[in-house]
Amino acid sequence: MVKILFVCHGNICRSPMAEFVMKDMVKKAGLEDRFEIGSAAVSREELGNPVYAPARRELQKHGISCDTHVAHQITQREYERWDYIYYMDRSNLQYLRRLLKDTAKCRPLLERDVADPWYTGDFTQTWDDVVEGCKRILEALT
Repeated sequence: MVKILFVCHGNICRSPMAEFVMKDMVKKAGLEDRFEIGSAAVSREELGNPVYAPARRELQKHGISCDTHVAHQITQREYERWDYIYYMDRSNLQYLRRLLKDTAKCRPLLERDVADPWYTGDFTQTWDDVVEGCKRILEALT
């Protein structure tokens, strides 16, 4: 089983969008039994919160539910559990380096930063970035 964790600052926009997009892609490909997919934050700011409403609406536009999500922060123990950890922007990597003993499993979702809708308000651009990154991962791992 391939275990993938997506990470962003608060775990209420980009990383849960990536988590649920990837789960949807894996399900549609009939590969659910080959993947475990989750998401986490690098900060403690949004702990316990659900997916941010505009991000949830963007997922719903595409027929994807994220009702089960609760934001949490990545831990060293969690790092050890996952095979791949994809972060959304360079600042996420800086936080990961402070939080974890090792970041060898950590890599960017895209070669550029994933658009942060918390600041831009553009959830469609974030959707496009997340879909692009998830497609690349799925192609590389199947």
